[in-house]
Amino acid sequence: MTAPLIFLPGWCVGRGPLNATVNRINGQIFDLPGYGSAPLITDFYAAADDIAARLPPGTTLAGWSLGAQLALAVAARHPDKVGKLILVAGTTSFVQRDGWPHAMAPAMLAEFAAGIAADVEAMLPRFVGGFNRGDARAKAVTLKLLELADPRPSGEVLATGLNWLRDIDLRGLAPQVKAPTLLIHGAADPLMPLGAAEALAALIPGARLAVFDDCAHAPFMSRPDDFVATVHQFLND
Repeated sequence: MTAPLIFLPGWCVGRGPLNATVNRINGQIFDLPGYGSAPLITDFYAAADDIAARLPPGTTLAGWSLGAQLALAVAARHPDKVGKLILVAGTTSFVQRDGWPHAMAPAMLAEFAAGIAADVEAMLPRFVGGFNRGDARAKAVTLKLLELADPRPSGEVLATGLNWLRDIDLRGLAPQVKAPTLLIHGAADPLMPLGAAEALAALIPGARLAVFDDCAHAPFMSRPDDFVATVHQFLND
């Protein structure tokens, strides 16, 4: 029996942008806490443990962006539950910290969080357009992603995710991952720089890094065929 493949979405946009790709790889999506019918859990590690509690042993767990951080935490804390791990646009820390330059300045995230609290509908197109900057298909991917995005969750849910992005540093957990791990990263990702993926791949024992050229933060939308082929190859190894 094939292990189930569970995909965790990114912040704010929900499962809509992932649906087509996840269907192609015969996976299913777990909503992040507070999205869809999932209850809000404000503690990051409690949220990771809640996801783990719902996974059959040996699950292939995938995550995009904030979802990749949760997937990484699940795999490190619950090795029996994760047979293989796929991190899309993943990082250990979304903001710059001592010894971690591959990230956004904390002041920039604080400014963005204030803008989201004031007017999420005005800020979201700027956010999505910004993280696709540098992608060969930037305009088309941005329009499609915004079109497919789920209805926005509550302000409290959005703020919780931004607090996680501000506070969470997984450098200590990453070396504890036991599962075979694939990182898929856009070479031009302005939100999670390629250096973040390279550093994360070096922290996880035996991890592989697949880099997509001319691609930014949403490789599953910018290069869907290459993305699916890369995932299938990893699952069949």
